[in-house]
Amino acid sequence: MKPWLTILLTIALTLFIAVALVFYFLYNKPHPDFEKMDADYSMPAVALYKSFTTDKKGAETKFNGRVIAVTGKLTKIEKNDSITTCVFVFDQGMFGDEGIRCTMLQKYSSMAGNLQPGCEIKIKGYCTGFNDTDVVLDKCSIINQ
Repeated sequence: MKPWLTILLTIALTLFIAVALVFYFLYNKPHPDFEKMDADYSMPAVALYKSFTTDKKGAETKFNGRVIAVTGKLTKIEKNDSITTCVFVFDQGMFGDEGIRCTMLQKYSSMAGNLQPGCEIKIKGYCTGFNDTDVVLDKCSIINQ
């Protein structure tokens, strides 16, 4: 076999192995356990909502992509198939209730479903942003009730 063909095949095989290894390790990368993570910020729910409504850009910079624990009176619980969302309502807008929506982890869905509106609760979740009506917290867990 010609030397340049051997070199080309060696490079191609090395690249294939490198791509396969990168794909394997990225695909099998463990996901963060938001339930066990410590909260970056802990505050009243109304304070988090007001920070987004008064200074959206500043609040996005500070809170997006962070784990936040909020405390407040639960206004309502929404169930949709296997997804449970706890809602803190602070305002009425053109499209309905505005506040903080906390999408619960599957483990906490049944526990959240048993809560009563008006109860004082502390919920920890991953902040994904503000959609001009609600602050959205995903992968939420109940810290205490």
